[in-house]
Parts: sequence; C-alpha cells; structure tokens
Amino acid sequence: MGTTSSAARTPSAFSRFAHEYMIVLITIGVFVCATIACTIKFGEPTHFLNIQNMVNILRASSVMGIIALGMAFVIISGNIDLSVGAQMVFVGIASFNVINGLEPSIGPYAAIAVGIVVAMVMSVALSMFCGFIVTKGVVPSFIITLGLSYIYRSLSIFELQSGGINISTKVFQKISNTNLGIVPMPVIYFFIVFAVYLYISRYTVLGRRIFAVGSNAQATRLSGINTDMIKIQAFALLGLTVAIAAVVEGSRMNSMNSSSSGLGYDLNTIAMAVVGGIAMEGGKGNFVNVLFGIIILGMINNVLTIMGMDVYLVNAVKGGIIIAAVLLLRSRGKLN
Repeated sequence: MGTTSSAARTPSAFSRFAHEYMIVLITIGVFVCATIACTIKFGEPTHFLNIQNMVNILRASSVMGIIALGMAFVIISGNIDLSVGAQMVFVGIASFNVINGLEPSIGPYAAIAVGIVVAMVMSVALSMFCGFIVTKGVVPSFIITLGLSYIYRSLSIFELQSGGINISTKVFQKISNTNLGIVPMPVIYFFIVFAVYLYISRYTVLGRRIFAVGSNAQATRLSGINTDMIKIQAFALLGLTVAIAAVVEGSRMNSMNSSSSGLGYDLNTIAMAVVGGIAMEGGKGNFVNVLFGIIILGMINNVLTIMGMDVYLVNAVKGGIIIAAVLLLRSRGKLN
C-alpha cells in the first residue's frame, strides 16, 4: 500500500518536464497553431513553414531579444527598466555622431571601432547611473526609468530636430547586413549574447547574487553582500545589451530616428522576459526559457503579418496571447 501510494505521488518524467519547461510546450503550441492557420488561409503551410521564414523570425526578434536578455537580469534583481528604447536611440545617435566625425580623419574601420566603444561605455554608464538612483534614492525603478525615458527621447529629438541621422560610410552597414551562410549576422550576435548571459546566470558569482538579491534582498544583505552594488551591476548588464542593440539596429537600418526608433522596445522586451518565465517579483527565472519567450513573441508577430491581420488589431491579438501564455505559466507554478 505504501509503495503504491508513494509511486502515485511521484510525478512522471513528462510532468516534471512540463513543470520546468512549460514554455517549450507553449512554443510548440504556437508553432503548430501558426502552421494550421496559414494552411487554412492559403491552402498549404509553406507561407509560414519554410526555412527562410524561420530565419526571418529570428532576425526580426534579434534586436529586442538582445535587450530582453539584459532586461531579464534587471527583473530578476527586483527592478524594471522602461527607458531601454529611448536609451538605445540616445546612445545610437551619439555613436553615429562619433563615427561620422572621425571617419574622414582616421578611416572607417577605426571610426566604427571608436563609435562602438563609445556606445558601450555610454550605455553602461547611463544604466549604472539609473541603478544608482534607484538603489540610493530608494525609489521604484519604474518611476525613475519612465522619467529617464522622457529625458533620453526629448534630448534625441532636440538634437536631431525630430529627424534622423545616417552613417556616411558603407562599411558600417556590413555589421548587420551580412550573412553567415543563410543566417543573418544579427541572429549570430543574438545567440552570442544569449550564450554569454546564460553562462553569467548559471556559473558566475554575480549571476547567483542577482538571483539572491531578487529573491530576498534583506537576507542577502545580512550575509554581507552589497545588494545595492549587485542591482547596479544588473543594470550595467542591461546597458551593455542596449548598446549592442543600438549598433545592430543602426547598422541594419543605416539610420537612427529620434522620434520613431525604439518605440515600444521597453514593453516588448519586458513581455519577452516575462513570457519566458522571469518572475516580475524577482529572484526566479531561467535564461533558456527566456530564449523561448523571445521566439514566441517573434512567431506571433510573424504569423499575424503573414495572415494579413488588420494593423489596428495586431497588438490586441498579441496582447491576448501574451496574457494567456503568462496565465498558463503561472498555473504551472513558474511565476509564483
């Protein structure tokens, strides 16, 4: 009797997998539904189900996906950042100005290298400053980052008089508009960032401490860890991804518009992280699941475009799917 009762209480291998990686099953479900929808509409599935379209999904998701990986660390630490879209534009404009200014005197390659370094240093510094205000001012991060978003966007619009900026050298475009086989370079950059951030989250002291701070900041502080510095470092990891995204996006478009570039990136990257199982209250998450969250949002955007969904309804449908996915994850205990 005891053995039978114990066996009955032991979850199956599938149940354990579903509990830990429900996001994988959701991804498969979205993929199957998208394939069926395209088959019904077009009479065959190849509008969605082909290699080139899969590559397009990854390419379209790569820039926001890069930022989402950094956003995951900030959310795990117990904070949030609503300024990443505006910060990407602000940093991108500064980088473009540096490249355009230096290219005639030191050549395109050196100018681009300096511009990229400037973007990274500037973005990390801005994010660390944001983290400093949040931790030392003891102010909710969403208020501080919302204010910074207004500041970055306003300064960008003022600088360019609501217009855009281009790079004069064609070399810069090759950063994103080059393929490795059939795979565009932005997809390669995305997976490199994913691999690095996955490693940080699982195998470094910083990664473990970010989880600890988000889970219980007071207990972590009492153990002798500087929790404020850990939160600031989490913001720095986000700032680095914002800089990478600015370079990749700027190179792909060969421009940065002060009014329209980066719009919606903040909420979309938060959605990618949360759909990927990052707990909004902090302390919990899995970067492999975040990868699937990014892919889910990419597939949803892609299939709605293929289906010819009315542009005014796209966000409504996408929002409904996001809510359903998050509720399903919570029901399995992944966001509790």
